[in-house]
Amino acid sequence: MRRNRFPSGWNEARVRRVLEHYDRQTEEEAVAEDEAAFRRRDQTVMVVPKPLVPAITRLIERRGPGRQAGSRRPNGALQPPAHKPRRG
Repeated sequence: MRRNRFPSGWNEARVRRVLEHYDRQTEEEAVAEDEAAFRRRDQTVMVVPKPLVPAITRLIERRGPGRQAGSRRPNGALQPPAHKPRRG
């Protein structure tokens, strides 16, 4: 039998806790969690072609732990424009 391999910092107990969390989560809780993730200012959500996912994952891994979150400067180009009232 082949032994399971886990990413650094993970073990079977941690995987089971994560699975248990999502198994017990209601649909409303899942939606709230997703919405909160979309509101974060230090991250972005993108749709990318599936063939690019491995290359993107490797790029993120190369940056090292802790470098993905909390960027120094938010990317204002990707933020929706602020609503400015019209003068009339």
